[in-house]
Amino acid sequence: MSTYLFDFDGTLVDSMPVYAAMMLRILQEKNVAHGDEVIKIITPLGYRGAAKYFIQTLGMEIDEDALVEMMTERAVKAYTYDVQAKAYVIDVLRALKARGDDLHVLTASPHAMLDPCLMRLGVYDLFDNVWSCEDFGTTKADPQIYHMAAEKIGKPVEEIWFLDDNYNADRTAKEAGMRVCAVYDDSSAEYAQEMKAVCDAYIGDFSQLMACTREDECAGQ
Repeated sequence: MSTYLFDFDGTLVDSMPVYAAMMLRILQEKNVAHGDEVIKIITPLGYRGAAKYFIQTLGMEIDEDALVEMMTERAVKAYTYDVQAKAYVIDVLRALKARGDDLHVLTASPHAMLDPCLMRLGVYDLFDNVWSCEDFGTTKADPQIYHMAAEKIGKPVEEIWFLDDNYNADRTAKEAGMRVCAVYDDSSAEYAQEMKAVCDAYIGDFSQLMACTREDECAGQ
């Protein structure tokens, strides 16, 4: 039996284009200058962390709570009605559950969009735990979140497979001691080589997952 801790955006669901467009639109509306890496930087931080970054680092002049509310309101509709699962995800999750594996979610996305999306896709009940970073009061840029999740799961951190499409989250989870399988997404394609160098495995899509993590070896590496 294996234990999996899945990211949500860009890993289970094809939501990164929606997320990136929304965040860039907010920056444009507020006339805030930003670098090309802004989406990569804020993706592991959650909406609260992204808001702090926009205000404290990029200089956006807005109340933090108001900015988080704006981000959440704009995203909820898309996640509730439109965002779809990535290729093979639903079938593979069901197969993992059927063979007795433990499935969990850890994502920067708030429950307001996370839970309705997973429920609509019919996979919410496959997970033993569905966590947002807000449940831990920190972000996936903090190594401690992986230890806290492992403690709640009841397994040693080194026995848990963490899957994420974000290089920074993958690297941090690996530093925390988890076994890490990086997941391809268009939004992080340029970091594929870095992910392969840091992680235990790398998959192009979920059709490779079961053999990859079961044998601690990945054909897509």
